Amino acid sequence: MTYTPVPERIETARLVMTPQVPSDADWLAELFTARGTGVVTPVAAAVRIAAMQRLVAEHGIGARVLRLRGDDGALGYCALVVGRASLDEPELAYELLPAAHGHGYATEGSRALVAAAFATGRTRLWSTVRPWNVSSLRVLDRVGFRRSHTTSDVEGEIVWHVLDRDRHDVEPGSRGGPDDA
Repeated sequence: MTYTPVPERIETARLVMTPQVPSDADWLAELFTARGTGVVTPVAAAVRIAAMQRLVAEHGIGARVLRLRGDDGALGYCALVVGRASLDEPELAYELLPAAHGHGYATEGSRALVAAAFATGRTRLWSTVRPWNVSSLRVLDRVGFRRSHTTSDVEGEIVWHVLDRDRHDVEPGSRGGPDDA
């Protein structure tokens, strides 16, 4: 099936979401390093940005950088990726710099990206989270995802969440608040 692309620019009450560009390499390297799994250099981050740009160009989905309106500083990203899912039913992913946690940016950005994904013609989205990631689990709940099943890999359990378009909460702000993750 052919889908319309996700808009390049998405705006919410507080956020502007745009595709990743090469100048995002420094903060993205900082974000990936903050995961605690090793140092990611800006050069390595630039390689990931180039791969994401190819995904956006080829399939119309990918990452959108979250920035506050009127501020050029990045907060993190929300993305629709193939990941563990598929092009027809992509995976919602999001990650914030540590200083941006606890302000509801992941929830706000995810709601906007979910609405954009459904506007492309897709009918189902997935998200996978490790069970220890309580903040991400709360974001998924606030956005309307429901737990589907679990799988595992070499790193342990993976909790799968699903959101169907016909069950999507279309009223933004109906769940959660400014203290959301």
